[in-house]
Amino acid sequence: MGKTVAGASVKENWEPVIGLEVHTQLSTESKIFCGCKAEYGAPPNSRVCPVCLGMPGVLPVLNKQAIEYAVMVGVAMNCRIAAYSRFARKNYFYPDLPKGYQISQFEEPICEEGTIDISRAGVEKRIGITRIHLEEDAGKSLHDQSLTDTQVDLNRCGIPLIEIVSEPEMRSPEEAFEYLTRLKQILRYLRVSDCNMEEGSLRVDANVSVRRIGDEKMGTKTELKNMNSFRGVERALSAEILRQIEIIESGGSVEQSTNLWDENTGEITVMRAKEESDDYRYFPEPDLVPFTIDDKYVEEIREKLPELPDKKKARFLKEYGLNDELAEFVTLSAAMSDYYDEYAKRSDDPVLAAKWMKSEVSRSLREHDLAMDEFPISPERLSGLTNSVTGGTISISAAKPVFLKMLTEDSTAEEIIDREGLRQVSDESEIDEIVRKIVESNPDETERYRNGELKLKGWFVGQVMKESGGKANPKIVNEALDRLIKPEN
Repeated sequence: MGKTVAGASVKENWEPVIGLEVHTQLSTESKIFCGCKAEYGAPPNSRVCPVCLGMPGVLPVLNKQAIEYAVMVGVAMNCRIAAYSRFARKNYFYPDLPKGYQISQFEEPICEEGTIDISRAGVEKRIGITRIHLEEDAGKSLHDQSLTDTQVDLNRCGIPLIEIVSEPEMRSPEEAFEYLTRLKQILRYLRVSDCNMEEGSLRVDANVSVRRIGDEKMGTKTELKNMNSFRGVERALSAEILRQIEIIESGGSVEQSTNLWDENTGEITVMRAKEESDDYRYFPEPDLVPFTIDDKYVEEIREKLPELPDKKKARFLKEYGLNDELAEFVTLSAAMSDYYDEYAKRSDDPVLAAKWMKSEVSRSLREHDLAMDEFPISPERLSGLTNSVTGGTISISAAKPVFLKMLTEDSTAEEIIDREGLRQVSDESEIDEIVRKIVESNPDETERYRNGELKLKGWFVGQVMKESGGKANPKIVNEALDRLIKPEN
């Protein structure tokens, strides 16, 4: 066994070749081949039955919704959906796999030949999807429950998964991060998985090799496991790439292996020689018949897909006049984009609405540790607040404390504005009177302004706002100043 520690980025003259395998738990109520609940956090070994425990003589029954979810993902990722598909047995022996094999797919997966588009530093790139296949999860070995024993929780046995296998087309850890971010975004828009890495519903294995720039031949690849965040994947890839380059530059050769990443120490440990598919002795699953998917079913799935992030972003750019940065932000998640869409439809200024999403709303979510679907202000109420700003009822500075009050009470913006006496003064004659008073009280500053010292205009605005208790409409204040004390130059 050997180890290396995460270090610098990829050295010059070297090119990494990266492919990712992403295991995603599907959000079905029951497991893939039995009726046990597919839930997280239940007491160990309390969500099991003879089927998922692999008892002799039991027969699996395929979960129809798992097929539907897999087809949804395949269609969203531009895959070819197989008309004929079947399961296989993947044979290996481990304490958390009671049957001694895992039901997966091998030669006839449900989806093949797809794509995902990523963008990095303004450069678009298309990453190929080799295949998406269905399989069951294994159990979980618990190494930290006892000083002397390893315990096994079989609740996860039979949890439905899809494995999404990319082509080896990523050329940097950063591209891998962008790919995973976009993949997770699509899965969440489809609502087929919560993609929670902490709960094990999304796991990433990475295959990586290096070659000198210009070489066509692939280097020897290794597999990276045990990464619990997308940034962890990025860091682990950087460390493994550096490890491989240093081995080759020192005259050695990279051995094909499965390696473990330690997030706490930043170390990579070579665990074992990497298995090939032959090592698993795949053969067709005899207890499950092959299944077929016709074109009509695929089209029905396609028609009921939600609006996906790329299409939603393009619509927001056109319909609401957003710039690319704001459109990207408000489409980060399905919940965020749905909220913004309702908010913008009611808003007098959709661009201001997007800016509030990026500033006040997102800050509130972070500070209160809330998900977007837990945000207490409805799109209708929030539009009432920002429409009060664009309509001149309230200043932008006064709107922020109103927003904070709306987080903790059900009152409308209008009700809070009236209750707190925050309405802007927009009456021209009233503002003119205040401006004249400021002008008469400050003859020196007035003379300097009239003689061309234009930076004093901001000072005059500040004095008017102070005199009005912050209620004067800044736009009308500026207009009044232009009328009443015009610079002579």
